[in-house]
Amino acid sequence: MIAAQFTSQDGLLLGIIVLLLVLLALLAVAETGINRISKIKAESMAHDDPRRGKALVRLVEEPEKFLNPVLLTVNVLQTASAFLSTILLDRLFGPWGLVVGFVLNVGILFVFTEAVPKTWAVLHSEQAAKATARPTLWLVKFWPLRLLTQALIGFANWILPGKGIKEGPFVSERELLGIVEAAAEDEVIEHEERELIESIIEFGDTVAREVMVPRPDMITLPEDATISTALDVAIAHGNSRLPLQGGDDGDDIVGLVFAKDLMRAEREGRGDMPAFDLSRPVRFIPENKPVARLMREMQAEKFHLAIVADEYGEVVGLITLEDCLEELVGEIVDEYDIEDVAIKSLPDGDYLVEGGVQVEDLNEVLESRLPDEEWDTVGGLLFGTLEHVPEVGESVELEGWRFIAEELDGRRIKRVRVSHVGPTEPEPAPSEPATDDVRH
Repeated sequence: MIAAQFTSQDGLLLGIIVLLLVLLALLAVAETGINRISKIKAESMAHDDPRRGKALVRLVEEPEKFLNPVLLTVNVLQTASAFLSTILLDRLFGPWGLVVGFVLNVGILFVFTEAVPKTWAVLHSEQAAKATARPTLWLVKFWPLRLLTQALIGFANWILPGKGIKEGPFVSERELLGIVEAAAEDEVIEHEERELIESIIEFGDTVAREVMVPRPDMITLPEDATISTALDVAIAHGNSRLPLQGGDDGDDIVGLVFAKDLMRAEREGRGDMPAFDLSRPVRFIPENKPVARLMREMQAEKFHLAIVADEYGEVVGLITLEDCLEELVGEIVDEYDIEDVAIKSLPDGDYLVEGGVQVEDLNEVLESRLPDEEWDTVGGLLFGTLEHVPEVGESVELEGWRFIAEELDGRRIKRVRVSHVGPTEPEPAPSEPATDDVRH
């Protein structure tokens, strides 16, 4: 490889390449720094530094209007830098210059125009945003760039009809959760605020089946029960509303009685009358109804309890307004509730888990990745993995944890013991017939 003589023209070309790399680094700082500043923070900075702060406010109010031109400019500068450096190295070193140019472009563009400036901008977000706000605003106002950006976005929307990209880059739910986690680690928000924000984000994906009281746990009354009997049941279980069970097959929900109506009738001496006479209409909802939409309907239409039915119309559970709220703020326990520990830590390191506990809740406690696509509860996970009703003591191993059927109620798994067994390793072929244990 023989190097050609370095000329003044080559020096000019090298200077242009260095200038392009500096501009790319500044744009990386601008993109990262401005993106990490909220509107409220920008307004606060504008109060302290009006000149740069006002430009920052304008940028963060409509991020898509500055991100698209910046990203287009970055793309143009990266292409120009790679093109010019390839020409220079090819003239100086011949065919080998193309290989050297490719390696240098990849390394330099990544390290000096992406990793280093963006890392610095993350660590010094306010300083980066202030320093780059006004130049970025000038760039965005440059009308040829603005027109070119709009034209390209319009072309992209023509290729991808519908929502397209005219609203600019979108933030996924996972990315938003990452931002919240980073804010908590940087002590920008409190731990409790982080948990509430994460609950709100996940709330939109929750359906009634995941938070309802399952049918076996429902407290119901036969439709021919008297008012006195119904009141005794309501007091014994601390329920303010009780579904009435009846219909042609005796297994349907035909109405809802309120404890306050029962108490009033009892005081009036009507205790021997059927509770059905005081019943009110009951609302039925599908099991896949989003909880966020259900809660808004409960607020608007003023009802606090709904019966959940599956796709065949069979009753599978009930859900209350309190169940919906607990998805946002955690368990709500009043002075008369008997609080059961759904996940109990045992002295030997094991956990005793109620069968109805959600798999995702257990994942949070164990810091594990147990599958929850095909089943919602721990009992369902054990039952579905074994593919038969287990006997007490029967177990299965998943993701380094052993799940043992601890207590059953008929075909229902009431409690499961969870033990840590470490990573599952392949075992040699057994010499004896395989047991019922299922290992993954």
